[in-house]
Amino acid sequence: MASLLIRGFALGFAIAASPGPIFFLCLRRSLLRGWLTGLVSGLGVATADAFYAAVAVFGVAAVVTTTLAPVARWLALAGGLALVFIGIRAVVSSPATREATTSTTRTGLAWAYTSILGLTITNPATIISFAALAAALGAGLSGSWTRPALVVAGVGLGSTSWWLILAAITAALRARVTPTVARTIGIVSGLAIAALGAVAVVASFGK
Repeated sequence: MASLLIRGFALGFAIAASPGPIFFLCLRRSLLRGWLTGLVSGLGVATADAFYAAVAVFGVAAVVTTTLAPVARWLALAGGLALVFIGIRAVVSSPATREATTSTTRTGLAWAYTSILGLTITNPATIISFAALAAALGAGLSGSWTRPALVVAGVGLGSTSWWLILAAITAALRARVTPTVARTIGIVSGLAIAALGAVAVVASFGK
């Protein structure tokens, strides 16, 4: 039983640590807006990861995939366009001062969480990774609901752990973020986010 929790943890950690548009967006928020905003954004990703893991390991992946099939293209297109917009905005906007970015509000943190959750959840392709997990574990998930629940818990903990580590690292580096460095981060991360969003938009037309 413990091995399922550990394996779920490893998968959640590995997927969260994989470079992608959400990774760059969370990294940018951590460096420019503070570790708490970055962590809360990461928790939005962890929530989506746990959701997709539950869909996969509880055996409803096929049902959800069939349900989403008619709108998969539009979800991918919406998510891709949102990333392109966020990326372009990051490139053209001037970074706020450290004093401004240090302050956080409940509304700001709620937006940080829900925006990342929405961007992550609107990519149905994410479920493929967790469907592969369910296939790999196979019969190990049968017999009791507690087995798949342990996997889901492990995925959520693994993903959360990665974002905790990233937030801690960026908190240590943030003191060295000068206005020039902040501007460079905004441009580089914005270009990466916009480019990956554009790839998602193009790919949506091939579905």
